[in-house]
Amino acid sequence: MKPSNLFNSDDRAVSPVIGVILMVAITVILAAVIGTFVLGLGDSLSDSQPTAQIDIEAATGSNITVSHTGGDPVPGADMQVVNASGGESDNQLSDLSVGGSQTIETGYPAGETTIRIIHTPSNSIIAEETVTLE
Repeated sequence: MKPSNLFNSDDRAVSPVIGVILMVAITVILAAVIGTFVLGLGDSLSDSQPTAQIDIEAATGSNITVSHTGGDPVPGADMQVVNASGGESDNQLSDLSVGGSQTIETGYPAGETTIRIIHTPSNSIIAEETVTLE
């Protein structure tokens, strides 16, 4: 064995291995980011349901009173009044913030019915109440 071979270190294989590992890591990260945007997962996060306490009570006739008792303010354009057995109300709710209320004419028949208020951007129910209409 030559003495010059004892102090000669062969590090030529280290650099290509690190390069391959970095290339694989970058490829995986890019695939995850592109997949998220292609599948639309990033878009669905922005349309979240508001956290609001909405009460629904029967008023006279087929009228109902919608009251906001706590939580986030909700724009009226984002709410839809729906009868659980089918049928939407034509009346638009106004913007509701804490302490606000509105009475609307539903046009639903007399009797017990379940009223839902749907948050249209997220397509989720923010209030549901069974009331007896006169």
